[in-house]
Amino acid sequence: MKKAVFGLCLTILPVLGFCLIVSAKGVTKMKISSSAFGHEEKIPSRYTCDSQDVSPPLAWEQVPAEAKSLVLICDDPDAPMGTWVHWVFYDIPPSLAGLPEKIAPVERPDIGGVQGKNDFGRPGYGGPCPPSGTHRYFFKLYALDTVLNLPPGRTKKQVLQAMEGHVLAEAVLMGTYSRR
Repeated sequence: MKKAVFGLCLTILPVLGFCLIVSAKGVTKMKISSSAFGHEEKIPSRYTCDSQDVSPPLAWEQVPAEAKSLVLICDDPDAPMGTWVHWVFYDIPPSLAGLPEKIAPVERPDIGGVQGKNDFGRPGYGGPCPPSGTHRYFFKLYALDTVLNLPPGRTKKQVLQAMEGHVLAEAVLMGTYSRR
């Protein structure tokens, strides 16, 4: 039986801008951060539809040693028609300490892993592009005890179903954005 995992976002250190996931015993499991923006800070326009629309650099730490793969999902729960999925990336090698900026929008990037289909209808990252107001964008990282081995182009729903019962740890980084 897997341990329960509970999220705790640190806002006392906004310069570091990361969230921790803490187990019931208080042991830190993973951290995710970006050198481009801090937790609960504005995402620079470079990473949005208002500019270059490239994926931001991400870094993570304290991936469980038993992890076989990682999953990254970025979504916007503030979208008018319901949660909008901006990025689905699975079977990421757990040996990676993060992702560089500007991951190519291909199904199988050179760094490893497989990209699913976002709600823009294409593989890879699709940056923030809110129709109005300030929206929140959650970059959720999951460590799994298995490799999903799903074909490219799977949706968030399909990936979450395949992950069920395999999550060892998770971490969240949240950024905000509003259009010019």
